[in-house]
Amino acid sequence: MKFNIKQIIPCLVAAMSLGTLSSCDKDFLDKNPLNAISGATFWKTETDVTMALAGVYRTLQNGIYGHRKPFFDAYSDNAYDRHNYFGYQAVTLGVINPSNINGGLYSQPYVGIAACNYFLENVGSVSAVSQANKDIYSAEVRFLRAMYYFDLVQMFGGVVLYKVAPKTAEEAKIKQSTKEEVLAFVLEDLDYAISKLPSTAYSGRVVKAAAQFLKAKVRLYQQNWAEAASITNEIINSKLFSIYQGGFANLFLASTQQNNPEIIFSTKYLAPNNPQGNEGMLVEIGWYGCIAPYQNLVDEYEMTNGKMISEAGSGYDPANPYANRDPRLRMTIKAPGDPETTNFIHTDPLLTGFAQKKYMDLSKLPYDRTKIPLTDMNVIHMRYAEVLLAYAEAKNEVSGPDASIYEALNSIRSRTSVKLPAVDQTKYNTKESLREFIRHERRVELALEGHRYFDLKRWNIMSSKLAAVKNPAGQALIFGEKNNVLPFPQSEVDRNKSLTQNTGY
Repeated sequence: MKFNIKQIIPCLVAAMSLGTLSSCDKDFLDKNPLNAISGATFWKTETDVTMALAGVYRTLQNGIYGHRKPFFDAYSDNAYDRHNYFGYQAVTLGVINPSNINGGLYSQPYVGIAACNYFLENVGSVSAVSQANKDIYSAEVRFLRAMYYFDLVQMFGGVVLYKVAPKTAEEAKIKQSTKEEVLAFVLEDLDYAISKLPSTAYSGRVVKAAAQFLKAKVRLYQQNWAEAASITNEIINSKLFSIYQGGFANLFLASTQQNNPEIIFSTKYLAPNNPQGNEGMLVEIGWYGCIAPYQNLVDEYEMTNGKMISEAGSGYDPANPYANRDPRLRMTIKAPGDPETTNFIHTDPLLTGFAQKKYMDLSKLPYDRTKIPLTDMNVIHMRYAEVLLAYAEAKNEVSGPDASIYEALNSIRSRTSVKLPAVDQTKYNTKESLREFIRHERRVELALEGHRYFDLKRWNIMSSKLAAVKNPAGQALIFGEKNNVLPFPQSEVDRNKSLTQNTGY
């Protein structure tokens, strides 16, 4: 692992290189960054602690946790990474090895982990902070550490486990732990977080429901359906969150994300000094058209009568393929002839004919790299619709179809701006048929948010789903991961001689 203590630790203390947010009040994440401060007298006051905590949160703005999270969908049957930002063009053709795997998939979570460990080792020494506040701050950080480790496990299997920050670069060179050992540590962090975090709605900092839901996601990954169903049901019964009725597309715009009842956890940005960067979503996705959805995804959207386009009586018209479709289609994907996007101009022709519209602020059209629009939409990691989908999936696996599952799904489908018919209970009335419908609904609802890659892997259907899709060059996609894990980047294996490369690479 690329681990430079001298560079990492100072930026965690006062965010000298991360540009930490400041203020000791409860809204410190809503402040813009201040300039660097001296670390000589740090870890003395509660202001110091909250600044360091904000520095830990700031690690979420790195790559795959920031504005590039949707690119994970380009490592699935949902979309094509036309500019190959993450090297997905090769890996979706089965060409995957330690030399071409994107190093950021490995290093970016570890930057976050290093920040978390350093914070946890120092917060206890600050006498000016009450124990109750220390517990809450620590719980927030342990949630973040758990999230980083869980993502590493989903991508690489067993990984190097740092329960505390190594003191030197040499101490960081240790063998990876097993997947089971890492997940046990993740669950330990989450149980602590659940016990200490406030049971409130989300307003920018980690709350209990976020830790609960991450634990539920771990249990889904482990196929512990009963516990996943129980945890998600607890979140539902808390009544702290609900489906946002202000428009599906608006969920992903900065103007409606503050205190949004559907958002459970996100990476936050703030204009004017802490936007997504020189080339945020509006430039990379909107102007460059980097994420090009596949026809395969477009075809997944139902008709407004609730029938799939291939079903008899659906009313699907190949000559007018986007008419009378699930409204989420046009709120997620820019299709040919889309009347709402006259000024939605891209630098190059769209290779699949489609572009991503989710997260695109149409009020800032036309996008132009030379006149970069200020982009500060928060990147959503967890929202209530996903909780309902996770509950439906887990409960169905436990006991098959029941009223609570249909209710969860219908809550999503009846969103004001969607208004699809209720799930057909005569058609989806077995565990197997309902399983497929839940997976369909999950794909459509969460499309281009960065979930599909992880879903296909945990369902063990990545290979068959990729094989049904061809890239713009006409090549069938191939799932090339051995044993469902990525190879460690060769640079990490070279740097850490104790790290054993994953089998098959």
